[in-house]
Amino acid sequence: MKQVVQNYKSGELALLDVPVPRSKPGGVLVRSAYSLISTGTELMKVSEAGMSMLGKARSRPDQVAKVMQSVATNGVPATYRKVMGKLDSYTPLGYSLCGVVEQVGDGIDDVKVGDLVACAGNEHALHAELNWVPKNLYARVPDGLAPRHAAFGTVGSIAMQGVRRGEPQLGEVALVIGLGLIGQLVVQLLTASGVRVVGVDPDPARCELAERLGAATCGDPASAAVENAVAELTEGHGVDQVYLAAGGDSNQPVELAARLSRDRGRVVDIGKCRLDLPWNAYYEKELDVRFSRSYGPGRYDPAYELEGRDYPIGYVRWTERRNLACFLDLLARGRVDVEPLVSHTADFGDAVETYQRLKDGALKAVAVLFKYPEQKEETGETETAQAPAEAEAPAAVPAVRPGGTGSTSARPTPARSTPARSAKASASVRLAFAGAGNYATSMLLPHLAQRDGVELSTVVTTTALSAANAQRKFGFAKATTDLDAVLDDPSIDAVFVVTRHSSHAELTRRALLAGKAVFVEKPLALTEDELAGVLATVEESGNDRLQVGFNRRFAPLLREAGKRFGARSGPASVRYLVNAGRLDHGSWYLQQDSQGSRFAGEGGHFIDTASWLLDADPVSVYALTTPGNEDLQVVLGYPGGSTASISYVTTGPAGFPKETLDLVADGRALRLDDFVRASVYADGGAGGRKRWISSRLPKARDKGQRAQLDAFLDAVRTGGPMPVPLESLAATTAATLAVRTSLVGGVPVTLAATRAGAEAR
Repeated sequence: MKQVVQNYKSGELALLDVPVPRSKPGGVLVRSAYSLISTGTELMKVSEAGMSMLGKARSRPDQVAKVMQSVATNGVPATYRKVMGKLDSYTPLGYSLCGVVEQVGDGIDDVKVGDLVACAGNEHALHAELNWVPKNLYARVPDGLAPRHAAFGTVGSIAMQGVRRGEPQLGEVALVIGLGLIGQLVVQLLTASGVRVVGVDPDPARCELAERLGAATCGDPASAAVENAVAELTEGHGVDQVYLAAGGDSNQPVELAARLSRDRGRVVDIGKCRLDLPWNAYYEKELDVRFSRSYGPGRYDPAYELEGRDYPIGYVRWTERRNLACFLDLLARGRVDVEPLVSHTADFGDAVETYQRLKDGALKAVAVLFKYPEQKEETGETETAQAPAEAEAPAAVPAVRPGGTGSTSARPTPARSTPARSAKASASVRLAFAGAGNYATSMLLPHLAQRDGVELSTVVTTTALSAANAQRKFGFAKATTDLDAVLDDPSIDAVFVVTRHSSHAELTRRALLAGKAVFVEKPLALTEDELAGVLATVEESGNDRLQVGFNRRFAPLLREAGKRFGARSGPASVRYLVNAGRLDHGSWYLQQDSQGSRFAGEGGHFIDTASWLLDADPVSVYALTTPGNEDLQVVLGYPGGSTASISYVTTGPAGFPKETLDLVADGRALRLDDFVRASVYADGGAGGRKRWISSRLPKARDKGQRAQLDAFLDAVRTGGPMPVPLESLAATTAATLAVRTSLVGGVPVTLAATRAGAEAR
């Protein structure tokens, strides 16, 4: 199918071929009939993309701050790859459309195939031929309402939420500053509410349009006509509400709002304009400044938007979806008229040209619609030609575990009826990726793209554009949203599962049953039942070709330090401090009901590292938490009396190293400082001491991703043992899950039974 996209790095606009999104439970698949260009928000995004890198940085100082924090945590090279990867990707445009329901997902009973719906959301109502839309982001179009008018539903909801924030009363007077698309709708909604409106805009044509749609009078902000009209309508008191629907860098709108407001008036910011509030003017009138957040309550709440959890109407009368339905009802009853706002209707095939004309000023418009043609049935994948890569086996990483009691190799993987690989030892390893998010595209795929002996066959994602981006950037032969196409392809050797945590166990099971080798990012499972299900699948299928992304044990600096530390004879103590930091608001890691706790998601990294250092798997877990936050203290017991303590804190300073680790045993100590410096101290006899310190700072924090991939690919190619024994993967996952059990029960959890069960397999 076709979708309008933009490359934020280069500014390029394109009508791209992307896979068809899959219909999922909790939503509907919608074929677009009309979609609306937001001539404010979207053109601002298009203009920003055309700026220099310095200009982009100046326009988004919040993002610059995040980049600097990432540099402090991950180093310059890793941050650079991540930032450039995000910038040099196609991003979607659009967030307001009307279309026909083509497929209905499980759990949906309020619409059926063939119904006309209005859809919202900058991830779900895109300028694309097909969109998957979750339940709370669509509303059925009333009978008789034209689809081209219903496409205004989202922007109408934005205007409506702004008006609700102003709490207009019958007979009041309002000032609307900015008469673009949102401002014109605000004028009509206020007029329908019995409010007299004065409009402000430097464009005479927009002022005239607003007056035709109900405004009492409109004029240029610099003209005396506006102030005279306000004085006349309010008997000199000033307006009751001001709605800021303007954009740009001028501070004139907020200054005008203060001058024309009455004492204790309300100022509502709907657009994105400069807000340097003149203190004296706002203080003396005690003005009430309010912000209107997009479409209404529910916006930016994943539980509402993605999981379909509605807010009780008795507590939240107007939500995103209710605002959308209300606006459609006003359109159907003729209380709001959007036809005069339509300046241009373009065929969807002319989308790029239309955006360019808007950007250049050749097309001056309040609202522009894309009209979509009838489409043939889509196949769900895109394909490009790709030359086969020449084979070259990557070097295997030896599975040496430092600090062990003299052992130099990992324990053997349990015997399995794995297929022999000798006949294919010289061929390329064909890989498929399920998921192509930030981690996959910044930490895994850069090590695999253009690599001898590796063929990137297929990338499958739930959203069409992320698959297309990965295909373009890393050279996948195919991009699709159909996982079955990957699992049913006998030529694919291994599947990487790099999706959100809640899907890891199930996708791993399916891939194992399909006979694939599996590399799954941590965590392997979020519950004991999920872990048991994966192990049962191994037993059922005889396929134990599984690796979990516990990459730190493969970090070159840690391995060198472990080699310098040498074998030990007595028990050891490990201390691991993880300065995890706070998550940004809206991060999917905060969706604990569906994605598990934060420690359940990444704690396995640190437990696995401790277990590798101690050459054993944990047999007990005891955990404590700090009240009011996610700080954890986890104590792990190991055979022979060794222990490991993990301090996982979210309240530490941003400038402090993210990970520091100590191993102490037999009069020796190993210290790792955030994967940039390591040292080993030891008694030198007769009171003397000797020590080793890493000779130089690495150019980047190498946490072992590349070395881990080398080991996994070698195992897949040769049919040899997987890099980490299955029993260790299971024990680490069980210990991670036991942290929650210990927190709930307040007592240590014994893992001997779980470990014994894993070893028996």
